[in-house]
Amino acid sequence: MDPSDPLPRLRDSIAEVDRALLELLRRRMDLAAEVGRVKASADAPVVVRDVEDRVLGRARQHAEACGVSEEVMEAMFQAIIRGSVERQYRVGISLRERRGGRVLIAGGAGGMGRWFRGFLELAGHSVDLVDPALGNLPRSAGRFANLGEVEDLDAYTAVLVSVPLARTAAILEEVVERGPRGLVVEIASIKAPLEPVLARARERGVRAFALHPMFGPSKSFYEPLTFVLAAQGDPAAEKRELARLLSHPYTKLVAVPFPHHDRLMAWLLGLSHLTNILFGAAITQSGIEPAELHACASTTFTRQATTALYVLSENPDLYLDIQRLNPNRHEVYTAAREALAQIERLVEERDREEFDEVMTAARRALTREP
Repeated sequence: MDPSDPLPRLRDSIAEVDRALLELLRRRMDLAAEVGRVKASADAPVVVRDVEDRVLGRARQHAEACGVSEEVMEAMFQAIIRGSVERQYRVGISLRERRGGRVLIAGGAGGMGRWFRGFLELAGHSVDLVDPALGNLPRSAGRFANLGEVEDLDAYTAVLVSVPLARTAAILEEVVERGPRGLVVEIASIKAPLEPVLARARERGVRAFALHPMFGPSKSFYEPLTFVLAAQGDPAAEKRELARLLSHPYTKLVAVPFPHHDRLMAWLLGLSHLTNILFGAAITQSGIEPAELHACASTTFTRQATTALYVLSENPDLYLDIQRLNPNRHEVYTAAREALAQIERLVEERDREEFDEVMTAARRALTREP
């Protein structure tokens, strides 16, 4: 080691500071745990936006003194806040269990079924599972191979139907026919095929809800969790009925009219999936080796390829059904073809003015704020 080289000494100093930071973080998380116990005892919300905003504001104010951008400083403290929320939420589980319900998940061995099991148990609910995959395992309490094995659906505060799109209507029908007293919640991405059975549920007095989690089974429990409720009646009343089941610090429940849900999903899911599948399908026609594409990739290509690979790695049957079962898909396909034809024409004609107008209008359509 060259004694004149300052790097080893600097790295040792950084390691010493890191150890101090880790100890401070441990103390912060211990304090967060104590806050979590107090909040759970008082049944108070874990996330308080005003408090978080003040923490992030202080972080941004110190960014310049630390020699980094406000964005970097805010990102660091957002991660610390998420860690604190997770710690607060976890320490309150035993207290929340006293107020939790009992939930049955049909399709509990599938990806979203497993996600909901973890989510609901964190919220203090006890969870039983129904899934054909459980039929090959030794029998155990709360684990069933089919709904016929469940003797008393009325024992559950909620029955959650989390099965593939193609099977949702049949399983939902089986649940509704038994007329459970608790909530019945299905989570299909497309609602049109379920309209008849949901109507029968209303006729029988079954409280059935059309919920749509806007994420997949890899989603962390400790980041924003958006659920879209396809409201069949009074949106505010339906949201109130689901509030206890979905109680979680990061839950955002957005209600839309039931008839509007599938059209909204045609653009939110159908178009975004289609765009990524088209991106990958078009690349296959380039003849360029993947290694060369990634070695020379631009930032834009890398971002698009990452998103496309996420879509292309999922179950093809699910993505085909999301396209096929949505009655609004032709509206999206027509718009996509017309947009491509327009852009192709403007490029061929070198029409800078209209090309700029197209980009401006598209940017406006995607901008959150007016």
